[in-house]
Amino acid sequence: MSLDYKKMLEEAYSQLPPSVFEHKRFEVPRPITTISGSRTILHNFKDICEVINRDPNHVLKYLSKELATAAAMEGGRVIFQGRFEDETIERMIRRYVNEYVICPICKRPDTKIVREKRLYFLQCEACGARSPLRPV
Repeated sequence: MSLDYKKMLEEAYSQLPPSVFEHKRFEVPRPITTISGSRTILHNFKDICEVINRDPNHVLKYLSKELATAAAMEGGRVIFQGRFEDETIERMIRRYVNEYVICPICKRPDTKIVREKRLYFLQCEACGARSPLRPV
């Protein structure tokens, strides 16, 4: 490597924002559920939505569709009609995160959902990639 190249590379690195070099682990909280009769209550729904930075209504629509049941939001929790194990709900949340949160290009969670006309895209704020999404 030439000295000029190293100098230019160091200058380019110095102009990058510090957030590019941070490697925070992205962890979604485990769902805290209780089964009451024929209903399943997800207590930390609001916390999960805040961590993944998504609209609770969008997440709720996805979960109720995937679990094939009715669901209602009450404050920071969700009540599903039917009995569902922790693992089932956790698997559905993980599937939602992989499809609607994690960038398929750089694998970072720094994304937002953008709507253009009738189409939805996953816009990555880390690498700038845009990926089409299927509507919920």
